[in-house]
Amino acid sequence: MRIFPKHRVIGREKVHRILIRATNWVGDAVMTLPALEAVRENFPESSITVLAKPWVAPIFEGHPAVNRVMVYKKEKGLLRGTASVLRMAGKIRSHRFDLAILFQNAFEAALLVFLGGVQFRLGYERDGRGPLLTHGIPPAGTVLGVHQVEYYLGLLRSMGWEAESRDPVLCASETCKKRVPNLLRGKGISTDAFLLGLAPGAVFGKAKRWAPERFAAIGDRAVEKWGAKILIFGSQKEQNICREVMNRMTHMPVQLCGETSLSDAMALIGECGFFLSNDSGLMHVAAALGVPTVGIFGSTDPVATGPCGTQSAVVGHELPCAPCLKPECDRNYECMQAITVTKVWEEMERLRGAAQ
Repeated sequence: MRIFPKHRVIGREKVHRILIRATNWVGDAVMTLPALEAVRENFPESSITVLAKPWVAPIFEGHPAVNRVMVYKKEKGLLRGTASVLRMAGKIRSHRFDLAILFQNAFEAALLVFLGGVQFRLGYERDGRGPLLTHGIPPAGTVLGVHQVEYYLGLLRSMGWEAESRDPVLCASETCKKRVPNLLRGKGISTDAFLLGLAPGAVFGKAKRWAPERFAAIGDRAVEKWGAKILIFGSQKEQNICREVMNRMTHMPVQLCGETSLSDAMALIGECGFFLSNDSGLMHVAAALGVPTVGIFGSTDPVATGPCGTQSAVVGHELPCAPCLKPECDRNYECMQAITVTKVWEEMERLRGAAQ
């Protein structure tokens, strides 16, 4: 297969079928939405397919910029994993895509579209995959030290395509929205209740997690001060953390951790009047749904991954070592320990007042 010279101009008249390789984390997927919309605006007549892992596919299903979502299930193990890659490459080849845009930075993303015979292959030159790209973009200059939304938009700007800055906007599916009243009633909550969503988990590591007892204290305060009903969200891997928050609360919350699909979680979060979260995928989901959202940041960088939008805010504590971007901490998690319940509550009150 011929490797085209890098930075070769791509004639838009040659692009009829576009494949976008989505990122593998929910939060990252949400942050690619402005770039996805820009692809649609630059190629209004082209068909756009998003290749995504099962757990992030709901982010793109039903999105107006997307014609089709192709789910990529890769089996574990060397032999089975290799077979999965080859099968997907064959499927990509059968669709005869003209252009692949790789939001995922992994080597495998480039290998898939290379083996899949996609003519133009655009992505950042990371993970040693430069030779597999026809249009490899060095991740330097204006795309470093910026929010991840701008990082993905920068990939398109490097090609001279229009890609204006904007906040991610997410819409839950109408089918899931229709299920919400029954889901809430099944938990004993009326549809006119004020809902506070809590997301106390973070798969990345403990350095991203505010203490469960502090989430519990916020939940109890919201019940007493706002008359709120508390919903606790998270994945199956976060069930122990969510259960600890529930057990520490005086007022019984509704435990949804590990009990909902991402699609249903999105619909339920969209009904919340407020959302409090660690730096996690659900934080980005809530912000993109237009829910007033406070994100708690410790080891990670809010400049790069903070929630977007005027109804979002960040609470953190400045230290010389932060952000360290580490999953664990050898300094007793000082940055998280310094974030008090009072500090978070005051920011929640401020943001709620501004949103009303």
